[in-house]
Amino acid sequence: MSEEKGPLYLGFDLSTQQLKAIVVNSNLKSIAEAKVDFDQDFGPQYGIQKGVHVRESTGEVFAPVALWLESLDLVLSRLSKAMHPLPMSRIRGVSGSGQQHGAVFWNASAEELLGGLDAAKGSLVEQLRGALAHEFAPNWQDHSTQEELVAFDAELGDREKLAEVTGSGAHHRFTGLQIMRIRRVLPQVYANAKRISLVSSWLASVLMGSIAPLDVSDVCGMNLWDIPNQAWSEKLLALSGGGGLDGAANLRRKLGEPRMDGGGSMGSISRYYVSKYGFSPECQITPFTGDNPATILALPLRPLDAIVSLGTSTTFLMNTPAYKPDGSYHFFNHPTTPGNYMFMLCYKNGGLAREKVRDTLPKPEGGATGWETFNEAIMATKPLGIESDGDRAKLGLYFYLRETVPNIRAGTWRFTCRQDGSDLQEAREAWPKEADARAIVESQALSMRLRSQKLVHSPRDGLPAQPRRIYVVGGGSLNPAITRVLGEVLGGADGVYKLDVGGNACALGGAYKALWALERKDGETFDDLIGGRWTEEGSIDKVDVGYREGTYERYGKVLGAFEEMERRLLAEEEH
Repeated sequence: MSEEKGPLYLGFDLSTQQLKAIVVNSNLKSIAEAKVDFDQDFGPQYGIQKGVHVRESTGEVFAPVALWLESLDLVLSRLSKAMHPLPMSRIRGVSGSGQQHGAVFWNASAEELLGGLDAAKGSLVEQLRGALAHEFAPNWQDHSTQEELVAFDAELGDREKLAEVTGSGAHHRFTGLQIMRIRRVLPQVYANAKRISLVSSWLASVLMGSIAPLDVSDVCGMNLWDIPNQAWSEKLLALSGGGGLDGAANLRRKLGEPRMDGGGSMGSISRYYVSKYGFSPECQITPFTGDNPATILALPLRPLDAIVSLGTSTTFLMNTPAYKPDGSYHFFNHPTTPGNYMFMLCYKNGGLAREKVRDTLPKPEGGATGWETFNEAIMATKPLGIESDGDRAKLGLYFYLRETVPNIRAGTWRFTCRQDGSDLQEAREAWPKEADARAIVESQALSMRLRSQKLVHSPRDGLPAQPRRIYVVGGGSLNPAITRVLGEVLGGADGVYKLDVGGNACALGGAYKALWALERKDGETFDDLIGGRWTEEGSIDKVDVGYREGTYERYGKVLGAFEEMERRLLAEEEH
């Protein structure tokens, strides 16, 4: 079928600060896009900053659900103009992503109001405001759940046992903890909530006109889903819902059973969008997922491939068939491939920490920028600061915020060890500031390598275990010195590649997911279908060779010393 008449697929991304929409055709070519910026478009009306309300006294961070309803109408209005002259009726399927861990509480009127959506009756916010048991949704930045966090980590024995079952230790933002707190501090909201959606399934529900099931991958961001058994954990449901087995059963009814197939159709789009925006009544709503799982769908990420997101925070993602959980990182079901998992590390001390080190360096002269000085310092320093055979390796941690991986207080620590990793000790004298530039990037990469080493194997004969490819995204991906160090430490047998999806990775992953969901043949995986149509040209650029024989092994020898450095600092925390 020609591109002029073939089907189109729409992907959404409902993030903290924006709602984005992107349309692609069957050849993965982007056709149109639109976005709503919550602060710019609705800030004064809702009194939000960066998309949310913050209550400093309690640590609550939350968003008005009505804001999202208004934004959906607005983004579709803008998209219909961006599509011109192509008709919206060519959109065959819709999917997308929502900020993980947030929850929307529906009341007993929700199903009727969703099913009765009618463009003649007014806007989405006018028709659905009355469907909410709570006008706000907790945001992933919320940290008001310390009491709940302690209870979750203890419920199955300890934090590691919780991670074995749910893929993660307890985190303030995880939905099970948020629900437990709502029940404690707003008992009437919990009592009135007939159904509870995640942000992803909430958006799918509003588009479909009925409550959509939770997604197989997004459900893993709740600390309630038993991943090895692919079922709700009754003990954790009882903890979150209160009241023992009856409380567990009550919460289970509110949540419903997750949809285990990431593809296929959940139902047709609501007639509201058919009459108001010109969608075809045959347009299908396919499963939505969380924003982190959607990121790995923005390119056909094969097992042994990794994505490093070098933004304000730093995130490391892998697609892996190995389930080897730990309390310091995350595992989720893969959003499209049963038997595979998404491995995720998330560091608070990413880009901002690198900036802090950059700012300690001598001020540049002659028009150079601080980053040029930072990069020169990296390139002028040998790996681990080892200039000659007798030198000790330099290892450091640079935490300007309390870190979660590992859970260590803010501070800067410098250690040295022998080149074989033995004789670890705190540095006896200060380093030149220039040495910190390489050391901070090395420390971030060594932490990723340490925690992903159980998940990698040799990509081909004669090579040590390492990722096949490393894709870098985010602001730091533009920095050649940083990407070089990542390749030196993490390897990457086929190289390090900068991925350019124009800031639309999650929405694009959603559009690709809708395409696969509706065009797949029996047994055809997401990687098979999308990988067969995806072209590297224009999407990725090789920025580093990745694996360097000798250098990669040198970093491997100090990995144990790096782990011991973290262990010693964690022991200090406990005292």
